[in-house]
Amino acid sequence: MAKKAKKKKHDEHIDESWLVPYADILTLLLAVFIILFASSSVDQEKLERMSAVFSQVFDGGTSFLEQPSPIQSPNAESDQTPQTQQNSAYLKDQQELAQIKDSVDNFIAVHEMEGQFATAMTDEGLLVTIRDSILFDPGKAVIKPEYIPIAKELAGVLVSDPARNIVITGHTDNVPVGPNFSSNLELSLMRASNFYLVLLNSNSKLKSENFSAKGYGENRAIAPNDTPEGRAKNRRVEVLIQPLVTEDGSSVKNTK
Repeated sequence: MAKKAKKKKHDEHIDESWLVPYADILTLLLAVFIILFASSSVDQEKLERMSAVFSQVFDGGTSFLEQPSPIQSPNAESDQTPQTQQNSAYLKDQQELAQIKDSVDNFIAVHEMEGQFATAMTDEGLLVTIRDSILFDPGKAVIKPEYIPIAKELAGVLVSDPARNIVITGHTDNVPVGPNFSSNLELSLMRASNFYLVLLNSNSKLKSENFSAKGYGENRAIAPNDTPEGRAKNRRVEVLIQPLVTEDGSSVKNTK
């Protein structure tokens, strides 16, 4: 009987193909850690050099610097466009005016004068409207003595830093003026001027270069003059607190 030929045993071959992807993973992890370390110091020049190196190593792929970075540059504020800076200055100034309005509203509420005072934000600034009956007797331009302390307290509310331009404007109804004045225009101007002087002399922080006084008589009515209620609304003194910055970001010049 013939003997069966014995098969020769071959040495077992060890599969080392897994080493290639494993090495790639280690390389990628190393790259990630280096990038994270470099990014933490936000050295722009160093990041750009590393980006170029890794781009070449990894077959010219997209640089990580070409992707949106979650790390904000320390110069982000200076990177704002002029338009953005203008808008920011305007919005900040409007917020400060709103804070002054809150202070005036609180002043009105404390003294329970909601029927005599009103505030409103307008395109020209913060407008404070005061009924003439609380300040003046009919046909008179001298402020009632009992309300001078109220005017002085209001002066403190109007103080701001930097100082704002403040325009005091007098208005009347269309009823002919008495013998003390030649016209309603003169009466309105004298009322505005006297109120302006009381405010200015009440607080040393208020400066004359920031104040102006005007009178319009019956020419800028806010209600019909054919009823007592309408005429009462038209007899008023307005205090306009102007903004420091216009909507286009430019500074407001003195109106005097």
